[in-house]
Amino acid sequence: MMDKKKLPESSYLTTRNFCGTGVVALTGLLAGLLAVQPAHAQWVGPSFTHEQATDGRAAYETGCASCHGDSLDGGELGPPLRGRLFLQQWGGKSVAGLFAEIVAAKPSTAPGTLGDSVYADLMAYILQENGVRPSAGALPTDLQALNSLLVPSYGHTASGGLPGGVALPPRPEPVSNPLDDITPVTDEMLSDPPPGDWLTWRRTQDAFGYSPLDDINRDNVGDLRVAWSWSLPPGSAEVAPLVHDGVMFVHGHGDIVQALNAATGDMLWQYSHWARGGRSPSVKRSIALGGELLYLPTSDGRIVALDVRTGDIVWDQQVTDDERYAMTAGPLVAQGKVMIGTTGRVPGGNYIVGLDAATGEELWRWWTIARPGEPGGESWNGLLLEERNGGSIWVPGTYDAELGLAYFGVAQTYDTGPLLEPLRGPGVTSDALYTNTTVALDPDSGEMVWFYQHLPNDQWDLDWVFGRQVMSMPVDGVEKKVVAAAGKVAIYDFLEADTGAYVDSLDLGLQDLITAIDPETGAKTIDPAMMPGPNHVVTVCPHAGGAKNWIPGSYDAASGTMFLPLTEFCMDLTPGPDGTATSLSSGVNWTVRPRADSDGNYGRLQAIDFEAGEVLWTNRQRTPWMSGVLATAGGIVFGGDVERYFTAFDSDSGESLWQVRLSDVPNSPPISYTANGKQYVALTAGHGGGISVDRTPLIPEVRLPSSSGPVVWAFELREQ
Repeated sequence: MMDKKKLPESSYLTTRNFCGTGVVALTGLLAGLLAVQPAHAQWVGPSFTHEQATDGRAAYETGCASCHGDSLDGGELGPPLRGRLFLQQWGGKSVAGLFAEIVAAKPSTAPGTLGDSVYADLMAYILQENGVRPSAGALPTDLQALNSLLVPSYGHTASGGLPGGVALPPRPEPVSNPLDDITPVTDEMLSDPPPGDWLTWRRTQDAFGYSPLDDINRDNVGDLRVAWSWSLPPGSAEVAPLVHDGVMFVHGHGDIVQALNAATGDMLWQYSHWARGGRSPSVKRSIALGGELLYLPTSDGRIVALDVRTGDIVWDQQVTDDERYAMTAGPLVAQGKVMIGTTGRVPGGNYIVGLDAATGEELWRWWTIARPGEPGGESWNGLLLEERNGGSIWVPGTYDAELGLAYFGVAQTYDTGPLLEPLRGPGVTSDALYTNTTVALDPDSGEMVWFYQHLPNDQWDLDWVFGRQVMSMPVDGVEKKVVAAAGKVAIYDFLEADTGAYVDSLDLGLQDLITAIDPETGAKTIDPAMMPGPNHVVTVCPHAGGAKNWIPGSYDAASGTMFLPLTEFCMDLTPGPDGTATSLSSGVNWTVRPRADSDGNYGRLQAIDFEAGEVLWTNRQRTPWMSGVLATAGGIVFGGDVERYFTAFDSDSGESLWQVRLSDVPNSPPISYTANGKQYVALTAGHGGGISVDRTPLIPEVRLPSSSGPVVWAFELREQ
């Protein structure tokens, strides 16, 4: 609550959530208020008088409406103070905590100085606007009395709500809260998680996406049933849930994070970020855990660190205030750093930042586009820095603790026109570093240790940006760590993890762009007939949506097998009408078409022996895969497709063992975890990003559900 002329450092809906910058860390007063909140044996409905609510409205209109809106529904500078989001955050909690927020934020220049009666009036008005009716008793300002009062979770209801002063009896049975026993996530856990935890978007920092759990196995997977489900806010849903010590952390559209009981699906807390300046929510791929914090990238260019026990903000750091950037990929936490890259078509390109994991301080920034006068700067066909763009980071990085290196895939540039016809000047190329490149960064300094460019001068939007699993593999008879880097063309390049030296490539046979790969350097030979141009149509396989996209595979290190979801489709690159915007700035648009030899099946799930370079089995179906896949020690591979089926396959043969149809297209990778000693498999089904719809022209008979709230589905074995 503040004057509109003073912009907030951050606006959000959780502790320290009202419009203003007066309190970023807990003041002594706020700490004292929150310290008197023991576990309640009884809750009491809050009482306040009509006069308090009337006076509170006047105080709100004077000092709060300019930020939070005339009707408490949210404004440009502040979140809503009534309604669903507000009550999901505060409902079922003590009035003392909410009262503390008002005291801590009003006025912004001198929090806590208005006097108890004014704060009580504001509290009364907010309660009234959230469905609580005035009564004869005044809202107290005594801390102990406030602490026993309950913020309603229901809003306006036909029942009229709980009268002021009425006490609810205690629950007849004790309620177990896994947050009571949650432990810090150490660096050792991130490198080698407990078997029942899923701590990063692919469980481990090497991005294997593999579960060592085997209670659910090929012999009993047919007995899976729904354990629980939980609806998320409407919007995109690509973020895989994280699980630690029986607590599941899920991400909802609009920068919402919820902590759920992983055994029951009950919500434990919610944080809702209020994006500044009315920024629209953007798609995210992951959130991250480290220590006692959860790290959330927001749609207004911030990283917010939340206390995993409460959802309270610990720190809030701006990464970018340029609305042309987004942070789609999600964070990588390693060596006490939070590392994340940006996406966007911005002059000068994108970047990766390293933040101090404890404080949020930005420690370094590495640009993904080579600068003029620096190494690689001559690779942009003579373009000025402001004429270069691209180099987005689409998925989280990976990390190897032994080598102390973080690995990121850097994407292409959409601005392909200036690179189409090379200048051929001395020392000038059109390679466009560091697009379509794997980079190894030092997490402490942000310095690039090595790089390898997979596909220079990408004129087809065939990013080589996915994967980057770090695995052991024989190299010239010696076991070495390698980075497996995949591109949309479904070719894997294998690089030595310590130096970036080229090892080998594996072409999965779904592309016709690259005709040869140098066995010593990995350099690709491009079919010259595939170069797009303004006067001819070119048919290229695969489509720009990728035979391989961000949808992740799963790697079983014990057998050396990669389980990979792929799509069989191609594209026409067609010149656009003069003067119109086109998909690529070379003047061409892409359209989707089947492969020339297509039999109408577009989805492909393959098991591949990475060491031998051999395909072990292939399971083909009509509808493409969407969820990514999960392999487990139980001999199962789980995956979901565009037709809403979630299927379990035998990892040895590819045989389908179990299947269920979900509420919507599964767009997040599946995970497996334990809670209360039981194994679960979970994923999120709901509206996702572009690739959930860019394949639909090939399968016109498939009808996607009307957009609604995504649902987290958790499955367990039936009781025998």
